[in-house]
Amino acid sequence: MINKGKGGGNTITGLNFERGRDITSLVKNLNGYSVNDSIIYFNKKEVAKSFKKHGLYVYLKSQGIDYKKLISKKLLPDEAIYVICNNTLFIIEMKFQKVGGSVDEKLQTCDFKKKQYRKLMAPLNIEIEYVYILNDWFKKPEYKDTLDYIISVGCQYYFHYLPLQKLGLPMPVEK
Repeated sequence: MINKGKGGGNTITGLNFERGRDITSLVKNLNGYSVNDSIIYFNKKEVAKSFKKHGLYVYLKSQGIDYKKLISKKLLPDEAIYVICNNTLFIIEMKFQKVGGSVDEKLQTCDFKKKQYRKLMAPLNIEIEYVYILNDWFKKPEYKDTLDYIISVGCQYYFHYLPLQKLGLPMPVEK
């Protein structure tokens, strides 16, 4: 069940998530990284851009793209990170549950949403990866089929943790 679902790890090789944490707040604490106005730098070189919710659409507009001509309804990612070196926009959705509910069905929408983001980013020739960051609630046996489905449609999930290498971001040197 934990095929692409990794947990733990240290902050040298990835980002440890908790409820309410975002990529920029995590990455700026890594050696060599800094963040200024949602732009992520490594050793003072721009390596990525972070977008939250409507920020992705502000970026698209700055690139001369009207999302309404590409998709019929805005999708608002928890966070999207555009990694320059691999020309990929990672859609990061964080799902932290304590009780059952509507999140169960939301996990089953990644295929549709990934396709919508592909249409949205096609004019810029930007690749899309769709990743869930989950808490331990989703390790329960009743989520096996859903987690298998996520992998089968080319999306990914991790438990509390996202490897920097998966994003294509440079690895920090230990302090």
